Amino acid sequence: MKAGQSRVLLANAVVMGGLTLAALWFGRWSIAFVSLATLGLSLVPVLVARRLSIALPVPYLIVTSLFIFASIFLGEAFDFYEIVWWWDLALHGSSAVGFGLFGFLFVFMLFEGDRYAAPPFALSFIAFCLGVTIGALWEIFEFLMDLSFGLSMQKSGLADTMSDMIIDAAGAALAGLSGYLYLIGRGKVGLSPFIERFIVLNIKRFAKHRKR
Repeated sequence: MKAGQSRVLLANAVVMGGLTLAALWFGRWSIAFVSLATLGLSLVPVLVARRLSIALPVPYLIVTSLFIFASIFLGEAFDFYEIVWWWDLALHGSSAVGFGLFGFLFVFMLFEGDRYAAPPFALSFIAFCLGVTIGALWEIFEFLMDLSFGLSMQKSGLADTMSDMIIDAAGAALAGLSGYLYLIGRGKVGLSPFIERFIVLNIKRFAKHRKR
């Protein structure tokens, strides 16, 4: 693990560990549990990447940790979903961008980095579809949790679901557009620098990258 990644994980462990201890000291058991859950979930991308022998850029780890903190800790423990009206929409949009980029990189990896193996539009469309699909699956999960356990994850029902889906589609479209711009040689536009950084760190998995 690189030094930058270790520092991010250490900072995350210190913050969430401190919050857990503080919550236990004051008897806030639910916050202690959410703090530990946040810490555990923030380690998942690192463990999966290590299992697959994939290097993750430090900015990705930072953004992922912040997203999980905002979603699980602030959203659930401190009810930001109710207090801040745009909180849920912002998290849905950012997660759609992330999953869209993941879809693009995954498909591009299958082609070993050969940007001529398929039309740029096709690869970008796959990234878009993956981002929207994951967003739709999450909405199904929220519906099942509300139906089975009497929760209120969907809040206002149809209006909340459709707003989330629209934001998911917008975020996934941004990811797909970034992948398209990268493939046509606009590597400095939008999120393309992140794509380039990931490929550089995992160049062995993109053996045909820039060979033509």
